[in-house]
Amino acid sequence: MQVREVLRTKGGRAITIERGATVAEAIALMVQNNIGSLPITGDEGILVGIFSERDVLRNIHMHGEGSKRLKVEEVMTREPVTCDIDDDVETVMGQMSDRRIAKVPVLSGGALVGIISVGDMIKLMFERVQSENQHLMTYIHGTL
Repeated sequence: MQVREVLRTKGGRAITIERGATVAEAIALMVQNNIGSLPITGDEGILVGIFSERDVLRNIHMHGEGSKRLKVEEVMTREPVTCDIDDDVETVMGQMSDRRIAKVPVLSGGALVGIISVGDMIKLMFERVQSENQHLMTYIHGTL
């Protein structure tokens, strides 16, 4: 199964923010959309980093009260782990597990086309297993 199937199921829309935005703006956008990370885009929408809940906590710990006024580009994770839309889901899940990453930006031809989470992949895999199980039970019991 490829990453493109995960995006097809969940939708490919990725909410992004520009690197010049403040941490306060990024947090507000994450809260408004109930998401845990934001891909950060630079010129012409090119992915330059990612801002996650982990970055929020690290930022508050390091900078205290003034942390919300900082620019996202000052505290984002640079060169985030990404995957390609044609990558194998199991390979990407292995990388996410090894590096303890919950969300990964998805690229196609270098352009950001979405973001996937471990939960997105588990949901799709679970649905596939349920469907296969239903087909096997139908075959075994001879009912259609």
